[in-house]
Parts: sequence; structure tokens; C-alpha cells
Amino acid sequence: MSTIINPDGTAASADGAVPGGGAAQSGPGGAGAILDSDTERFAADVIEASRQVPVIVDFWAPWCGPCKQLGPLLEKLVTEYGGAVRLVKINVDENQELAAQLRVQSIPMVYAFRDGQPVDAFTGALPESQLRQFIEKLTGGGGSPLDNALDQAEQALEAGEAEQAAGIFNQVLGADPANPRATAGLARCLIAAGETDRAREYLAGLDDAVKGSPEVGAVQAGLDLSEKSSASGDIAELRARVEGDPTDHQARFDLALALFGGGAAEDAIDELVEIIKRDRAWNDEAARTQLLEIFEALGPADPVTVEGRRKLSSVLFS
Repeated sequence: MSTIINPDGTAASADGAVPGGGAAQSGPGGAGAILDSDTERFAADVIEASRQVPVIVDFWAPWCGPCKQLGPLLEKLVTEYGGAVRLVKINVDENQELAAQLRVQSIPMVYAFRDGQPVDAFTGALPESQLRQFIEKLTGGGGSPLDNALDQAEQALEAGEAEQAAGIFNQVLGADPANPRATAGLARCLIAAGETDRAREYLAGLDDAVKGSPEVGAVQAGLDLSEKSSASGDIAELRARVEGDPTDHQARFDLALALFGGGAAEDAIDELVEIIKRDRAWNDEAARTQLLEIFEALGPADPVTVEGRRKLSSVLFS
């Protein structure tokens, strides 16, 4: 696959297919995976269409508060599934007879159709995790094509194949422009290619909603830490200062930053925890603040973060 990283930090691919999922939003229910329907078109849009691809039917109304919460989540997830499932939205105010036929007594009411028959249903606004389970059950499992593509891209990036990873991330963004994992992934590809300044420009130009996601926040925190680390000094000299005077918290703090910049995150965490143990309030709790930045940069699920939080808690609550 041929991939080009554009000047704005995005990547262009020569083929446009999402690995594991065909072209983004292609196939039955692809480009038309989300549509409004009514009583007259229900048989074609739902019954007949469900013989080719599972169809979710969302009965809603403009005045319904929970509908405004559920609808966007359903649209987001159906988009992620890239044509593996279709969403049909029915306004009950405009289609009261159809709603009565399907015994819709309260909204939001969601039906799932497959092979021309209703196979599942729920009422009310569910959280995203339960909606994913609902769709996974309907589609037979295996995850969404976009999620699978993201997993593939992240594996490629970890293997040092930044160009290939950038192409996949960009394809995902073609189907879901606000996807935070793909956005963060593109920024990490630029960093891996040594284009740190371009990565910063790319992140700075994002919408606030995407910029505020944990995934993008972790990349930004990593960039900020990298900048601090490069200015912190020589590890050997800083270590000698700390050994000469264990109460030199600034030297220990700088040593932690230098260690993190050198890839020794666990050692960096240990040095910051030692500062907190000796003087929790030093420099307006700078050590604790720096620890939290490191945890954010590593990500909450990273084993180093988990162990670091355990060490911090043992000091704070001892």
C-alpha cells in the first residue's frame, strides 16, 4: 500500500480500502447506512433490506430528550461498522400508525431486524457499551471494521511501520472524521517520523471535542513531556547531584524528566514518588502534577501507569 503524509499531518493512501472491512462505508448499507424512513418505505428500507444486512430501527421524536442522547450514539456506532449494519430512523409523530403496529408505547424504542424479522429490541437510552453489545449480537461479533482497522494500524506503528499505519489511520478518518484513536494515531506517526513540529501543528488545528479526548490528550502530554525532557539535562550529572544531596528535589525532578525522555518511565516515576515521599508540597506539588502528566502520556491501561498509581497511592495514603 502506498501512503503519503500530507503537509497538514494527514495521510493519503493509494487504494482507500479499510483493512478488514473493505472500502469505508461500502457494500449493502454502506453509503446509505443511516437514513430517515416512513410508513410507506418501511417494507423496503427495513424488511427487505434486513435480508441483506441487519437493520436497526430507531423510533424517535423531536421533543424526546432521551432520543437526542441515543440517536447520535447509534449513528456513531453504525458509522464505525462501515456497512455491516444499517440504521433507519422513524419519527413517531409523523408515522403514528406504523408505531402502533409495532407496539411502540414509549420512546426511544429500538428494534433490530434480520432476514426480514424483528430479532431484538430495547426501550430507552442505553450507554455506548451496551449499544456496542447490542450491535455485536446483531452482527455476529468480531467488532467493527473501523476498530479492527485501528488495531491493525496501532500494531503497525508499534512495529515501526509508521507509513503503513498512517495510511490506515487516514482511511479510518475518511469514514469517521472525528475518530479520536485515528487522530491520535496520525499524530504519533508524525512523531515516529521525526516530524514533531508538524505533529504539534496538526493537534493544534483539531476541533475542541477531538482535542479533549483522552487519546489525543495522551499524545499532547507526551509531546509536552518530551519537550521538558530535552531541556532537563544530562542523566549522569543529575544522578550525581541527587546522590550527593538526596534533598535536592529540583535535581531529582530534572532527573525524572530526563529518565522519561530516555525511555525509562518506571525509573522516572520512582524518582517523582521519592520527592513526594520526602516533601509532598514541594514546589506546589510539582512532583505529583508531573506524575499525572506521565500517567496521561502513557495511558490509563499501561502496566507502568497502573503500577505507578499504586506507588503514588501508597505514599499519599500511608
